[in-house]
Amino acid sequence: MASKTLVIAEKPSVARDIARVLHCKKKTTAYLEGERYIVTWALGHLVTLADPEEYGKEYQTWSLDTLPMLPAQWKLVVIRQSGRQFSAIKELIGRKDVAEIVNACDAGREGELVARWILEMAGCRKPLKRLWISSVTDKAIREGFAHLKPGKDYENLFHAAVARAQSDWVVGINATRALTCKYNAQLSCGRVQTPTLAMIAAREEEIRGFTPAPYYGLRASAGGISFAWTDKNGSARTFHREKAEAIQREASSASLKITELTRRTRLTPAPALYDLTALQREANARFGFSPKETLNIMQRLYENHKVLTYPRTDSRHLTEDMVPTLPERLSVCAVGPYRKLAGRLSQQKLSPNKNVVDNKKVSDHHAIIPTEQFVQLDHMTNEERKLYDLVVRRFLAVLCPPSQSEDTTVTAVLGTETFTARAAVQTVPGWRQAYEETEDFMLLEEDGDADAPQNQTQQADLSALKKGDLLPVRSLTITEGRTKPPARFTEGTLIAAMEHPAKYMDQDNQAFAKALSETGGLGTVATRADIIEKLFSGFLMEKKGNEIHITSKGTQLLKLVPQDLKSPALTAAWELRLGAIAQGRESGQSFMEEIAAYTKVLIQEIKAADGSFRHDNMTRTKCPQCGKFMLEVNGRHGKLLVCQDRACGCRETISRRTNARCPVCHKKMELVGKGDGQRFVCVCGHKEKMKAFEERRAREGKGVNKRDVNNYMKKQAQEAKEPINNAFADAFARLDLK
Repeated sequence: MASKTLVIAEKPSVARDIARVLHCKKKTTAYLEGERYIVTWALGHLVTLADPEEYGKEYQTWSLDTLPMLPAQWKLVVIRQSGRQFSAIKELIGRKDVAEIVNACDAGREGELVARWILEMAGCRKPLKRLWISSVTDKAIREGFAHLKPGKDYENLFHAAVARAQSDWVVGINATRALTCKYNAQLSCGRVQTPTLAMIAAREEEIRGFTPAPYYGLRASAGGISFAWTDKNGSARTFHREKAEAIQREASSASLKITELTRRTRLTPAPALYDLTALQREANARFGFSPKETLNIMQRLYENHKVLTYPRTDSRHLTEDMVPTLPERLSVCAVGPYRKLAGRLSQQKLSPNKNVVDNKKVSDHHAIIPTEQFVQLDHMTNEERKLYDLVVRRFLAVLCPPSQSEDTTVTAVLGTETFTARAAVQTVPGWRQAYEETEDFMLLEEDGDADAPQNQTQQADLSALKKGDLLPVRSLTITEGRTKPPARFTEGTLIAAMEHPAKYMDQDNQAFAKALSETGGLGTVATRADIIEKLFSGFLMEKKGNEIHITSKGTQLLKLVPQDLKSPALTAAWELRLGAIAQGRESGQSFMEEIAAYTKVLIQEIKAADGSFRHDNMTRTKCPQCGKFMLEVNGRHGKLLVCQDRACGCRETISRRTNARCPVCHKKMELVGKGDGQRFVCVCGHKEKMKAFEERRAREGKGVNKRDVNNYMKKQAQEAKEPINNAFADAFARLDLK
């Protein structure tokens, strides 16, 4: 009997792609089989760390007396919902004709953990190899299988993944149980989610403590050109109106005299390729996509359409060995609006510079770019099309030359005061031609200065001016503005802040900042979107419009949580240690010994604290299950009532935000009520029953698909069944375990 190789992918869609390349045509509900290979799949994690209850009866009830929980021997359990698939994989591993295993899960720390725990739980002792690829095109899969790595090369990465999971379990579950029992309220915390919440609180305090101050400037109109006043330090504003008025009086009758005129050619390189965080931020700013939505859409473009490379990357560069593949990538994406530019670039000799290709700046995966897969734009949804457009245009842009402009700066005196005018004329579009058909292009790489004076570059023609010219002043006006507080976080700016938290925290420690920079900030590109969702679903923060606000519950939690868990320094220190474990420079056992000691101190601090927690969102509505008063909370998609008793778990939906537009003011309406009493309500006062809404939509030629309505209602009912206050399920779901 010929021996076969068992390939374990992380998701069914990836398994199907691999199976097609490996000619596995026999299909079953759990695997695909060919002459040489059997391809099966996980469903994300099939195996996980056991719940506290598995370590003894004393942990089945939540009590401060049983804390801290520090397992001497860790237990793994099969996740109940996916037990059937695990059993199928275990049976395949035990087949006599299976000689070796290939781990084809996602190329990263968590992907390593998914497969290794399955193999460990199944008692596998067969040889292991590793498939490590960044895209799931047929070409990438073939090349990956031609260069399989020994499984032992990734042993240290596996040890780091185990240490991450165990340390998050120990600290997160112990701290969550301690806080919940101490204050009899559903309070969860973690080494990533709590510092993220602390950043929002710090920004809120900064906004509340901000006092706006008026500032003034002067603008002179002469010769059809607008000149802005600047002081000796080059600032275009003053906080003293008297000074502005004095300058206006003294200079109003004089003429502007040109004292200096400089011209220079400015080269502007294209913005860098996208990593996941940069893409999530821009998608949020442009389209209002949440980080989680962006990641889900990107996963479809990667797994289903196969037109983009692996999305969970923190690199914005390519490696040198990818340069020969660029012409083919350009050729396949030369469709639709990209046809002309991509086609022209594919025929040129490409020599990307260090801003694009740099091996030293690529970690596990390179930047997000198009694959060599044939593209069918009409097979994409509107949302998929938008993200594909962002990635392709950025890819085309970095392969174009820099844009060029002629910048002119004119300095003039008016009396004894200095005024300046600037103009920029684009001479060579360069990379900007990739965006010629789009709306105004935004650069979101850095936060702008909200208080910057209005001394912007103008497109006026300054070429006719020369030194010594006198220009009669037609008007000299005082401009006025007010300083603004820092903007509240949006989901896009929050995910960027998680990547660079030192910029947003009051920290002067250089070692702290360096550690955060080296470890990529709070969380990873793969987990940040989930952390933000956990903070919303835990009602620790809420959205008002596009802005994120901390809730009273979140504010109180931060007062009760030990200081260590509120600082990004903790996760920075952990990630440095986990990185050392992955590189074989440290052992996971010594790391976990320190984590156990730290947890003991943490729990003692919580037990000894004298804080208190008060529900300030209590309603007079009684829980239909236990009779206690319910809490009104703003959920991710609307308002809900949840039972104050963390062990009850009852909740009811009050209203849900929808995409249905009000016929009066065209704003989005809320859906309230139950059953036949459901109605749409708008902030302008308009109300409309569901039946009337459907009839109106039908008359407008935008009939509501009944299947979509039914699916929507089923989704709402399903969400209503999901536990919110269930003691362990809720705490564990919100723990920082990724």
